[in-house]
Amino acid sequence: MEAFLQVGVISSTHGVRGEVKVFPTTNEKERFLDLDSVILDTGKERLTLEIEGVKFFKQFAILKFKGFDNINDIEKYKGKSLWIPREQAVPLSEDEYYIADLLGMDVVLEDGKYFGRLEDVIETGANDVYVVRTEEGQEVLLPAIKECVLQVEVERNQMRIHLMKGLI
Repeated sequence: MEAFLQVGVISSTHGVRGEVKVFPTTNEKERFLDLDSVILDTGKERLTLEIEGVKFFKQFAILKFKGFDNINDIEKYKGKSLWIPREQAVPLSEDEYYIADLLGMDVVLEDGKYFGRLEDVIETGANDVYVVRTEEGQEVLLPAIKECVLQVEVERNQMRIHLMKGLI
């Protein structure tokens, strides 16, 4: 399991006073209201940034970090990811999982035979769709529904599925 979870990506600056537009990678952008700080991954190091202010514009969260008071201070971080420690993550309900924990998971059939590796999760309105790459290199799209996904064991990094008719 990942020790840190991504909550957003800095997409651009906002104004000249050091604010940034953040594209949330969490289900609810209002999540930023509950955070005191985030971890900025610069690619070379991880910096803890204290959140001084939060507001919203369209699909973006507008964040102001303490100590970043003009556009020149923050502009170099465009495109960089913001993370939080797993302990600060929103608690999940039963049968809910963090996407970060699913990616790379081994996918096995009901009989335990290896089927492939989960490569991506597509979030749709009705249900998520899991993108699985088989050993033969074929991409299979599996609906994240109880009839198809029988069991998910994050600790074992394994998902057991029922391969419904018509999926391959």
